[in-house]
Amino acid sequence: MPIKNKVQLITYPDSLGGDLRTLNELLNKHFADIFAGGVHILPPFPSSGDRGFAPLTYLEIEPSFGTWDDIREIGEKFDVLVDLMVNHLSRQSPYFQDFLAKGRDSEYADLFIPLEKIWENGIPVQEDIDKMFLRRPLPYSTYRIGENGEEAQVWTTFGKTDPSEQIDLDIRSELTKRLLRAFFENFKRQNVKTVRLDAVGYVIKKLGTSCFFVEPDIYDFLDEIKELADSLGIELLPEVHAHYGTQYKLAERGFWIYDFILPYRVLEAIAWKSNKELNSYLKTRPHKQFTMLDCHDGIPVKPDMDELIDTSEARKLVDLCLNRGANLSLILSDEHKGEDGFDVHQIRCTYYSALNEDDDAYLAARAIQLFVPGIPQVYYVGLLAGENDFDGVERTGEGREINRHNYSVEEVELALEKPVVRRLMQLIRFRNEYEAFDGEFSVLNSAEDEVRLRWSNGELACELHIDLNNYRSIIRYAEMKGQMITYEI
Repeated sequence: MPIKNKVQLITYPDSLGGDLRTLNELLNKHFADIFAGGVHILPPFPSSGDRGFAPLTYLEIEPSFGTWDDIREIGEKFDVLVDLMVNHLSRQSPYFQDFLAKGRDSEYADLFIPLEKIWENGIPVQEDIDKMFLRRPLPYSTYRIGENGEEAQVWTTFGKTDPSEQIDLDIRSELTKRLLRAFFENFKRQNVKTVRLDAVGYVIKKLGTSCFFVEPDIYDFLDEIKELADSLGIELLPEVHAHYGTQYKLAERGFWIYDFILPYRVLEAIAWKSNKELNSYLKTRPHKQFTMLDCHDGIPVKPDMDELIDTSEARKLVDLCLNRGANLSLILSDEHKGEDGFDVHQIRCTYYSALNEDDDAYLAARAIQLFVPGIPQVYYVGLLAGENDFDGVERTGEGREINRHNYSVEEVELALEKPVVRRLMQLIRFRNEYEAFDGEFSVLNSAEDEVRLRWSNGELACELHIDLNNYRSIIRYAEMKGQMITYEI
């Protein structure tokens, strides 16, 4: 079944009410018409770290969240999207634990990448490492394996601990291919409609390269996964934070992609009261994208915006967000920083706080997102116009917790009374129900301090007009009889 051209929710399994059952109750009670496009449930699987992104297995649901019955029940009314961290599994997974216990005699040994699979005699070469796009100081960790406690160095792209909790999979191994098939077949049984391939850019390890989105090898892997997904009627969404040209190559090959450029461009337009960069982008971007403004990580900067931004201007936008409470995720590899040392990977804050908690500015930003071609996803904190959670950062020491507040049912229902949230929900309903969004999109000429976007579909048409000086946002749309209606957001 194709992906619906309607708005989706992004949420952790425990962030709206504490578990999957309560999430389903809230969806049905308050959001049945709001998230007609479905719900992206961030990893609900047993995990040993990274808030679900270090999964032990995809065959089970973390018991504190619920069961597969809950996922299937949500899937009866809302198309469900889940993540597959196709690059890695948890150190605590039964597969790696067996490898630790039995060493190279483990039946799962070939799932992983001991360094001898990469370098001669397993001895790492610094010159090769210097070329890699690193997510930690070294791309491997040392473990003791087997009864004799032999030291083994194994590839680990991610992980804040040493040794890492996230163990890379050898996607060339037939054993890995069988395991991925088992995961996909289980998703099909559990009523999952779309799978996001998280960290897919890192699956190819090849000396002499950055070990990130290595061409053409990555396409061979993606084509294999797509063939598997197609056979099960599952849609794929590759998640790749990279130079925009990389994303466009995926789009040219027919894949859905994420619009990781839009959050920055919208923030920039609202902050500097100028449509210049936004309009230029909207006229050239591929339409087959998932759009977002906020997510569980941060607002993408590098490498997503490479060659699209002047770093001196970018520093001003970053500083603006820092002044509003944001913190930053930084690039580790010197080779992948800007020539002037600009090293901001992501700006971490809620989108509402990034816009100075100004209701009209926030609604203007959401209106732009919802008018841009693609499948709009709204993150749960953004849905509730959440403010920066400084206590969460201080409590955990994790900068991303600034935008990961867990809401009780009472907090959700209190947030739903806020005027900004009511206005956002009304806007989402319009986006879901008005049929012109299935038609033709155009960026209208306007003064630099305005945004004018248009959709038309037969007799139906709607136009968004935003005055960037005061963030007043108006939609004019035609009813079937041709009468024009003005709707101020």
